[in-house]
Amino acid sequence: MTQSTFTILFLAALAATTIIQLWLALRQIRHVARHRERVPETFVQRIGLAAHTRAADYTTARTRLGILETLVGVPVLLGFTLLGGLQLLDTLAAALLTASPMAAQVAFIASVIVIGAALDLPFSWYRQFGIERRFGFNRMTPTLFLADLAKGAVIAALLGLPLVMAMLWLMARAGEQWWLWAWLVWVGFNLAVLVIYPGLIAPLFNKFEPLPAGPVRERVEQLLGRCGFAARGLFVMDGSRRSSHGNAYFTGLGRYRRIVFFDTLLARLAPDEVEAVLAHELGHVRHRHVLRRIVLSFAFTLAALWVLAWLARQDWFYSGLGVAPGVNGSAALALVLFFLVLPVFAFPVQPLASLLSRRDEYQADRFAARETSAEHLASALVKLYEDNASTLTPDPLHSAFYDSHPSAAARVARLLGERGCER
Repeated sequence: MTQSTFTILFLAALAATTIIQLWLALRQIRHVARHRERVPETFVQRIGLAAHTRAADYTTARTRLGILETLVGVPVLLGFTLLGGLQLLDTLAAALLTASPMAAQVAFIASVIVIGAALDLPFSWYRQFGIERRFGFNRMTPTLFLADLAKGAVIAALLGLPLVMAMLWLMARAGEQWWLWAWLVWVGFNLAVLVIYPGLIAPLFNKFEPLPAGPVRERVEQLLGRCGFAARGLFVMDGSRRSSHGNAYFTGLGRYRRIVFFDTLLARLAPDEVEAVLAHELGHVRHRHVLRRIVLSFAFTLAALWVLAWLARQDWFYSGLGVAPGVNGSAALALVLFFLVLPVFAFPVQPLASLLSRRDEYQADRFAARETSAEHLASALVKLYEDNASTLTPDPLHSAFYDSHPSAAARVARLLGERGCER
């Protein structure tokens, strides 16, 4: 492939991806607006018109911000690549750190990450203190926001810099099979993070208290016993410190696995509804959805690294994206270029990933309907949709492309059809 051919291919993929993203976003806005003034039949007795219109407006606001992010992201990507941004940063890093090529490459990668984070900061700030505050979800102070940002940066540096250095070293020293060794390092790194996250990282951001004795704990323990599921602990997280959104999740790996409930979730749902929500999460574990997603993620990474190893040997890969390999070694440039343009070429895979995720959600719902009550889970989901201002009327095509969960109407309708499967 020639330099000009790859440049044209990249620009065509970027244009197609951007146009599709904007088209889907505009479809979502129009569809939600058309159904804003009427609650769907399924939810007339469950959700009021005021809550429905609030969810429509919240969805529209977030989608419009997403459009702006897309429009800003295109020139930023072009600025990094074809307009010479990466070339400039690479040259500066090499000139400032001539004594250590490794340090220069790490500094180059770090500079790209820092610039990207700085450009994303205004959007994150507006999302938190504009949209989330306007719709009554935000409980975070600017001080806490900046503290989270600082802690996240420190953790990313402590964990990420050694990983980057290991990758660069393998690319330089491990021969043509470096991608396989790099993948093994990546797998080990991710498994280690899954183990240490619950006890070491998560407590840096939130407070975790044992789930107190009472009806909720009794129901949860009985459910775990029925399902033969063991966890290291049941915890309540102070999610209300940052947001009024509610959730529950599993975290950790193997014997380090924990079950975590947001305090906002426990405040909103009845004990039988909490039990049903947890049963849904247990359904993901029972059907090995989490394990399968981890395996698929590792398989995708292996394939991506193999492709990167091939691209790193092609001059047109660099020159076609606006950089000249060899200024500071090609390893860091190859890594940055690859992960900058990968989303552009991988975009068509998004609908398949969303479809598989929605299938898993239906399967977990069926498990919850058998182990607890379909009606209780449906009731809990309606409350969560209302509290989180999730639109009940998403555009079907936008939803098919992006949504990891089925629409509220489809999900509740299926659940209520599962009543015959209850215990």
